[in-house]
Amino acid sequence: MGLVWWLGVGLLLVFAQAWASSPEKPKCLPGFKKDSNLFEVDRRHLHSGRVLGKVGFDDCMARKRFKFGSSDRHFHVEQDGTLMVSVCFEMHKYSLCPSFGSNVVFCEGDENYHVIQNLPVLRFLNFSKRRKRAWIIPPLNILENDRGPYPKLVAQIRSDKDKWSRMEYKITSYGANGLFIIDRNTGQLYVTKPLDRERKSQYMLDVHANFASMVNAQAESTMAVIVNVLDMNDNKPVFTQDPFVAEVAEASAKDFVVITINATDLDDPQTYNAEIRYKIWSQEPKLPNANLFAINPVSGAIRVNRQGLDREKYPRYTLEVEAADMRGEGLTARGRVILTVTDSNDIAPAFEMAQYEASVPENKVGAQVVRMSVTDGDELNSPAWNAKFQIVAGDKNGQFAVETGPGKQEGIITTVKGLDYEMTKTYTLLVTVENEIPFAIRLPTATATVVVSVEDLNEAPVFSPTIRVVKRKEDLAVASEIVRYTATDPDTERSQNVSYKIMKDPARWLSVNPDTGLIKVKKGMDRESQYVQDGKYTALIMAYDDDVSPATGTGTLEIELEDVNDNIPSINERIIKVCNTESAPQLLSVTDADGPDFAAPYTVSLMGRSKNNWTATMDDTGTGIILTLIRALPMGDYNVVLRVADNHGLEQDNIVMATVCECTGNEVTCKVGIREGGIGLPGLLVRSGAVLLLLLLALLLLIFIRRRGGEQNEPLPPNEDIRDHIYYNDEEGGGEDHQDNYDLSVHRGPDDRHGSSGVMPCFMPKAENRPRPANPEDIGKFIDDNLTAADRDPLAPPSHC
Repeated sequence: MGLVWWLGVGLLLVFAQAWASSPEKPKCLPGFKKDSNLFEVDRRHLHSGRVLGKVGFDDCMARKRFKFGSSDRHFHVEQDGTLMVSVCFEMHKYSLCPSFGSNVVFCEGDENYHVIQNLPVLRFLNFSKRRKRAWIIPPLNILENDRGPYPKLVAQIRSDKDKWSRMEYKITSYGANGLFIIDRNTGQLYVTKPLDRERKSQYMLDVHANFASMVNAQAESTMAVIVNVLDMNDNKPVFTQDPFVAEVAEASAKDFVVITINATDLDDPQTYNAEIRYKIWSQEPKLPNANLFAINPVSGAIRVNRQGLDREKYPRYTLEVEAADMRGEGLTARGRVILTVTDSNDIAPAFEMAQYEASVPENKVGAQVVRMSVTDGDELNSPAWNAKFQIVAGDKNGQFAVETGPGKQEGIITTVKGLDYEMTKTYTLLVTVENEIPFAIRLPTATATVVVSVEDLNEAPVFSPTIRVVKRKEDLAVASEIVRYTATDPDTERSQNVSYKIMKDPARWLSVNPDTGLIKVKKGMDRESQYVQDGKYTALIMAYDDDVSPATGTGTLEIELEDVNDNIPSINERIIKVCNTESAPQLLSVTDADGPDFAAPYTVSLMGRSKNNWTATMDDTGTGIILTLIRALPMGDYNVVLRVADNHGLEQDNIVMATVCECTGNEVTCKVGIREGGIGLPGLLVRSGAVLLLLLLALLLLIFIRRRGGEQNEPLPPNEDIRDHIYYNDEEGGGEDHQDNYDLSVHRGPDDRHGSSGVMPCFMPKAENRPRPANPEDIGKFIDDNLTAADRDPLAPPSHC
């Protein structure tokens, strides 16, 4: 008996499995015939009992009457689906809400939704092949913030296999956190508390159906159910900032966009719940017009609606703005927009005076002529307030300039060129004033007239040219005319005489006629003088008038001195040391104070006995002498006489003292002691004493001459060497016996005004000094005559006697 029972149970299980694998397709699904129903009325006030329409419902069993429910007490649904008004109310409080799946929904005011609910029935569908998720049904739609009561039934889960076997249902979910539960026996799906779309807008549920008679015996494939949380207008718009701050220029044109405001709404952007409209609620102040600004209701752009902004009267406006969702019919939020009216250049600056008068001394550059003040009603220290001036007439030569003072409200006119009274005595200037930025509107430009009178001053005489350049030979004779250098007096309306005098004459070579300006040679000029630079001698000549307050002017005279051959070439190295054996050649350099036309190349020759022991030749440059000892000499000092001539033949004998030492080659080493064939130490001491004595005598003579003459002589030319005029030793050992053979003709030059020798004779009479004149006006001539006398005094150092 037990075996037959177990066999029967097995057959039943196989039959049930086969039945589950090949289900019949359901021919009907219970539910409302329409997902949404729209009922129209022709009046606002609805009375109780009024029929609005009929809701169709099919339970797949051909029944016609059902039990409906309404979440709003104002409405009642009969068993046949007729929708009726149960309580009188005003229809303007209600509006049709979007479709929420298989529900009929009305909206009241801003927040309360009223739903005539259709409970959806979800059925498992089976196919020939099993899959993890056999079918995904259309999603469930649950309105957020539903007021319950909870748990609230949202759907019915059914399996077609519940006709022959009891089923158990369960759900698993991800992220639902116990929000959804299911009755294991009936398959009724509940939500346990209100949902918030802004927190989570969708949930995913997995629904399972198992045979109740067997453990974990799955009757259906897992069904995925998507729950959408439908939006409710439960969030007000929020402005992105409060207040909004912007600036608007007072001269802004109509329709100029000042600022664009913005608000956000957390509701579903795909619905009217988040569709915002803007409007301006109020404007403060309401002057000069209450509608100075307008707003685009969709974009939030605030623009200038009318002209009339005036910063000087109404510098700031506060707008109260509103943002409302549901296209302006839903929830609202308010904010502020603060608009600061900025200055525009709508007021022209004006001069405080229409005409100004001033006087300016002539020839003064940078002189202040006048200061002109202006006023401006625009914002202080703004570009629309800062003044800018311009001279538009009366200054064709650009002799004046105008600039804005540091306060930006004052124009200062100055002279940029010296004014000439003799040419123009009066100037009439036309000055305009504007701002740093252009006028915002068309405004007249203010002008002022400035009359400038030029004051006549005693002007200094003017040399023409200011630098006079002349060429003259350096040996130009005394009293020769150099040039007539004159100046003119620009004061043509004054009768004045111009006089001249030397202002700067470093070497005192010049004199000037005070009446004619004729410049002559007062003393011989020398191109090689220390006062001559680059062959030019510069003097300053002064001209002055005979006004009560004399005015002086200066001119520069540049004399380009043309060179003459008046300087003798000279050897620079006068003391050398050589070895008496295999002596190295000595290089001696030659200089000539004359220019290149009268200098190198030089020629050299040995004089007297020097040619027996030495050779002298010029190097490749023609400026250096190669002196070589050709015969061994005893140790001692020797005088070598070299005659050097320039390229025009002007020559001079030069004595070079050569010390011959006992050595060989280039390294010269001399022993201390008495030298053979030469002058010993005692002789050198005697000679040195004699030289010192001569120098002392010359110094005493110089002091005596200065006391008598009262003037200082010209300095000794740097190229003179008194050693050539003191002693001459023969080249072979020297000694007193050789001094008698010295020939003074070696000092003779080509230009000898005192005989055949270039040395002034010692027997010339002493120059006489002029006595001091009694008249102070003759003191200048007294000094010049005594200076000339001192220069010609043969006893004045240096002397050749």
